[in-house]
Amino acid sequence: MPSFSPIARAACALALASSLSSLAPHAAAQAVASTESTENSGLDAQLFYQLLIGEIEFRSGEAGTAHQVLLDAARKTRDPQLFRRATDIALQARAGDQALVSARAWRTAFPDSIEAHRYVIQLLVALNRSAEAVEPMKSLLATTPAAGRVEQITGMPRFFMRTADRKQAAGLIEQVLQPYANAPATQTAAAVALGRSWLLAGDTGRALELARRAHAQDAGAEGPAQLALELLPGTPDAEAIVISHLKARPASNGIRLLYSRTLSGSQRFADSIAQLDVVTRDEPKLAPPWLMLGALQLELRKPKEATAALLKFVAVVEGEDVTKPVATEGAAADEVDVDEPAAPDRGLTQAWLMLAQAAEQQSNSADAEAWLAKITSPQQALAVQSRRASMLARQGKLPEARELIRKTPELGEGDARAKLLAEAQLLRELKRWDDARVVMAGANQKFPDDADLLYEESMLAEKQDRMDDMERLLRRVIALKPEHHHAHNALGYSLAERNLRLPEAKALIQKALDLAPGEPFITDSLGWVEYRLGNRDEALRLLRGAYQSRSDVEIAAHLGEVLWVSGQRDEARRVLRDARERDAVNDVLRETLARLKVDL
Repeated sequence: MPSFSPIARAACALALASSLSSLAPHAAAQAVASTESTENSGLDAQLFYQLLIGEIEFRSGEAGTAHQVLLDAARKTRDPQLFRRATDIALQARAGDQALVSARAWRTAFPDSIEAHRYVIQLLVALNRSAEAVEPMKSLLATTPAAGRVEQITGMPRFFMRTADRKQAAGLIEQVLQPYANAPATQTAAAVALGRSWLLAGDTGRALELARRAHAQDAGAEGPAQLALELLPGTPDAEAIVISHLKARPASNGIRLLYSRTLSGSQRFADSIAQLDVVTRDEPKLAPPWLMLGALQLELRKPKEATAALLKFVAVVEGEDVTKPVATEGAAADEVDVDEPAAPDRGLTQAWLMLAQAAEQQSNSADAEAWLAKITSPQQALAVQSRRASMLARQGKLPEARELIRKTPELGEGDARAKLLAEAQLLRELKRWDDARVVMAGANQKFPDDADLLYEESMLAEKQDRMDDMERLLRRVIALKPEHHHAHNALGYSLAERNLRLPEAKALIQKALDLAPGEPFITDSLGWVEYRLGNRDEALRLLRGAYQSRSDVEIAAHLGEVLWVSGQRDEARRVLRDARERDAVNDVLRETLARLKVDL
């Protein structure tokens, strides 16, 4: 060991104490004490210098040496924090095998350590030695006290989230959980964990079977319902498990909220609102459901109901009654204070933006502006100015609206791009297709080879029926980003909609579906091209599946048309009537109803 002067020794001891404070508290305290007292301690001089050298080597970039020194110290002291430190140093040096040596030594020294077990398992999986993880996983469950075993079982799939062979992982978990699969205390958790493993492996059928088994074992348990929600919307049959769980346990509002989000994601807004109504009735002081409820009512263009829900959200968050907007003093309508630091607002900014939108829908520009004036965060400047621009545009002041967006301060790297997108969106809302396309063409000149900007421009070309331009842009997107499923789908659907090159259209859409399996809008496109090809039965199968997964108005229009021409007119009327109730002004729906002359 090297020799140090007393001053250097004291300085190094203090530095070492700082380094060790997060990994070996008692050793750190002894290191400090050794500079202040001559009392004997468990940290003798040789061990002290060993720890010091290990830390110095690590800070000098010699992670391998540091790991060996600290692992040796850990074995001598039997300090679990030093075992962890040695393991972490090896991990930071990307020396997985060395990290595994440390973790195994740690587990050997402390066979009841849950943390040591978890380190070993995670390292084996990361090193693609998953099969070797079976023994420590079994040991982990055996070591875990009975009170925590269910939670440990439930978390088993997380060990394999990043593994490439998900099917192998599911098989290994099945092997580990076999002793717990039939024990009354753990059988439900084991079925849920295994179901989630097979879901990660892409076997939704087996995952659904296990979710059903777990639910049958305990209808009130949340785990099976959570697994069922993870299967939605791609596996519609899983919804019955959620519904049954809520009947068995009506107060399960956590599951009810997750179910509501799933329903809204499938555009089943009325069903989602029904679930939120139960939660807000049972737990009126819980803020998030009120915000979700307001957003859904706004989506359904019910501004009064949206306003009531959003005001309740604000009242719960702020702890006071709110009935009218109060403008922030000094905030002008055309500027945002860029010097004011952002602060967490617990969702208030989102609520204020939606309240402004609800006021705008009711033609109450004064209230809309008052809500917007409450938002002073510079990070929300573009959202606020875009909302103000929308109001100006609806008043016939489009030039002023566009200028308002253009003058918004650019605080971050992506703000210039975001402003161009916001201006194009404003023009799209007004169906000013030519102007919007000019903006997007300029954006693509300023940000060349941006796949998302090219895609946006292609959609504007499609609105103008400029098929050659649209196809050129979409093919450029595909060349830049071959996994861009939206581009494959958009090109295929546009061809199918115009009855052009149908085999090629189908191939493009099928490629999109390969890239995004189960995506309802792509399934809708595939159903539509099958209809154009004359395959009505297959078209109905696909369109029904898409509509069941996501009850979107345009999917409903396609399903309704195929049902109508297939002679199933009662079902067609029901589907089209439901769609009209959700969005009576949708262009695709209105054109479909007019062309088919459907009397609803």
